[in-house]
Amino acid sequence: MTGFEEVADRVFVLRYPVLDVNTTLVLGEQVALVVDTLSTDAQARELAEQARRVTSLPYTLVNTHHHYDHCFGNAVLAEGGRPIWGHRAAIAELADRGEYWRRAWCADWQQEDPEVAAQLAAVRIVPPDHPVDEHSTVDLGGRSVLLRHFGRGHTEGDLVVLVPDAGVVLAGDLVEESGPPGFGDAYPLEWPETLAALLHLVPEDGVVVPGHGAAVGRSFVEAQHGQLSELDWLIRAGEQDGADAAKVAARSPFGLDASLVAVRRGYAELSGRA
Repeated sequence: MTGFEEVADRVFVLRYPVLDVNTTLVLGEQVALVVDTLSTDAQARELAEQARRVTSLPYTLVNTHHHYDHCFGNAVLAEGGRPIWGHRAAIAELADRGEYWRRAWCADWQQEDPEVAAQLAAVRIVPPDHPVDEHSTVDLGGRSVLLRHFGRGHTEGDLVVLVPDAGVVLAGDLVEESGPPGFGDAYPLEWPETLAALLHLVPEDGVVVPGHGAAVGRSFVEAQHGQLSELDWLIRAGEQDGADAAKVAARSPFGLDASLVAVRRGYAELSGRA
């Protein structure tokens, strides 16, 4: 695993090899902000070791959403009572349905990597304790970061982290670089509007850190917004025509495998079943 790499002034990104997921370190004068904490205690300890090579500052944590690969390392990184920020909907998912999600994610990993499944099963789920509804500001000492919720997209509670003085946007899984977007519990008919709102705050020469993969620029996000918009209209037209979900998904810019869940979720929403 490579360590943290600086992508802008005092903003460091670590691409963890499992799922190619990103965690970001933003340094102020008094506090280091850790955005997303990986999947397991072991991964979080590796993260902490790499972070300590960059800074000795105390941590404040942010979870961009409730999926395990972005927040199951909370117990390790927040040891000693460090604050954790998250959207109120993400907090509810972890507090009220955390065990449901854990069972589902363990089942997903059981055949591919039983060791990871066992590590997920052993995690102590720690939801964020600083809720965000639409916006909050975190003071790192001489540097402020903005936490914004632009609407539903990848999940109900996607949180975006803005580092204005560095021109950096930490988008979580609202933006994906190393693979297609994940639609498992997404809102495909609302995602384009949410991403459009995010784009308003991305400078022309800004850096966008996606949930997975390499850092990108504004043009990449614009292109992904266009693809999500295309999928949105395919779903709406398909539902109106009574088209089979698989046939609609096959026409998606993200392909059949990635989009079938999105089409089914969109159909359910349009018919009042979701």
